[in-house]
Amino acid sequence: MRYAAWLLAAFCALLLQGRVSVLGIVPNLTVLLAFYAGIRYGANQGLLAGLLIGFVEDSLSGSLIGPNMLAKGLVGYVAAFFITGGLFRWTPLLGVFSVSALTLAGNIVTVLAKTLFDKMPGSIASIIFISVMQALLNAMAGAFMRPEHAD
Repeated sequence: MRYAAWLLAAFCALLLQGRVSVLGIVPNLTVLLAFYAGIRYGANQGLLAGLLIGFVEDSLSGSLIGPNMLAKGLVGYVAAFFITGGLFRWTPLLGVFSVSALTLAGNIVTVLAKTLFDKMPGSIASIIFISVMQALLNAMAGAFMRPEHAD
């Protein structure tokens, strides 16, 4: 049952990501899925979910397979470190910060991989603008995502 919910969520995220735009910016909803898998189920499951989501996203893009796999896998893996409790206590503000920071990091990894192995996907100014706007759009969802054991 849990796998069916994940498949439905991934399908909806990919569908909405291709159809919705806010002020001309397409949100990066697949990062939210990888982040949620990381904070909810740990580093290994976050990495696996991110890799699978990235593979589907790369396959649908029709270009190089790998940049989104790398970015989403890293987001899912690194997200698990926000719930260890060693440095930070989970709050909605930490969720907002971590989602926006990992969205930016994921976009940087994707752009660097595409630039190194294919071609630069756009001008630096437009890449920075789109990345910051996607981070701000995703930040709102970070306030509502919580690890399972958060107080």
